[in-house]
Amino acid sequence: MSDDDNACRRCGACCGSFRVDFARDELQSEGGQVPDGLAVDLHGGLCRLRGTDHSPPRCAALTGTIGQRVACGIHEWRPSPCREFGLRAPFGFGDEACARARARHGLPPLPG
Repeated sequence: MSDDDNACRRCGACCGSFRVDFARDELQSEGGQVPDGLAVDLHGGLCRLRGTDHSPPRCAALTGTIGQRVACGIHEWRPSPCREFGLRAPFGFGDEACARARARHGLPPLPG
C-alpha cells in the first residue's frame, strides 16, 4: 500500500482526539525513542505526549490538516499507545476507536 492509499496518512483524527500517556522509560533520556521535548511529565513513571492534554487534544508531532493530509513528525519514534492504536483492524485502522476519533472531526468511518 502506498502512502497515498493509506487512509491514516490522510486522516490523523486519532492524533487530534485522544490523550496519549506512556511509560517514562520510552523517553530517549531513559533509553527509549520518544523525544523528551514532546513529553509532559505526569506522575508515577508516566508521561503524556505534548498537546494531547489540551482541549481539544492535538499531538504536537502532528503536521497537516486532519481529514486531508497529515504526517507524524516522530512516526519512527512514537510511543507504544500510538504504535498499538487500531492494530486489531486491517492495515491498523478502522476499529471502533478510529471511528469515534473520525466522528469527532466530522469524518465518516472507514470502510471495514
